[in-house]
Amino acid sequence: MNMKEVGEPELHEIDRFDRGVGWIAYPNEAMERASHALAVPNEEGDDDVWVIDPVDAPGVDDLLAEFGSVAGVVVGLDRHERDAETIATRHDAPVYVPEWMTGVVEGTDATVRRFGRRLADSGFESIRIRDSMVPPWQEVGLFDGETLVVPESLGSASYFRGDRERLGVHPMLRFTPPRTALSGLDPDRVLVGHGVGVLENAGSAVEDALAGSRRKAPGLYAKTLRSALGI
Repeated sequence: MNMKEVGEPELHEIDRFDRGVGWIAYPNEAMERASHALAVPNEEGDDDVWVIDPVDAPGVDDLLAEFGSVAGVVVGLDRHERDAETIATRHDAPVYVPEWMTGVVEGTDATVRRFGRRLADSGFESIRIRDSMVPPWQEVGLFDGETLVVPESLGSASYFRGDRERLGVHPMLRFTPPRTALSGLDPDRVLVGHGVGVLENAGSAVEDALAGSRRKAPGLYAKTLRSALGI
């Protein structure tokens, strides 16, 4: 299994709930790059759709249309430009980037809008999960009191998860987990940028991942090494 697949994508739906849905465009890759669309009522009584870190695939537009019209495409991590420009251009929507995030969507032909503590009128507050030089990492989370979106620091792909973890802290952050940013939120569901989300008992999944991050790091690294060696 390759970490990252290329070629013809195949839409695989994940994380469906009443106000949103997710998909993985390359279901056989180890990275399990996950994309999401969240529907938010607007003043006209229709639903705006906010697309998060999308990877394009045949059928994506039909999936988005089930929830409303695309209002914006969000880049949640400085290396998650993915297909944001492509989908934003196709839907005549802006690409939204945190005002403090650098080196993203430079030279894009899409309209770029910056956001601060709130993602426009989406109802989502932004969380500066990480903004560091070592390792180079700029990541924003989104939370509306029910749905928490974490693009990279937490994930459910196999290489994120230690023993009996539903969510795991990214291997590079195992000894510096984002506890200050993500503790105490108690979301109903957590959507992640790699793997399927957690739609039940999500708050405890987040707290368990943060609490066990350092303790379970050696086991996770050993599992990853065994997998790489095929043993």
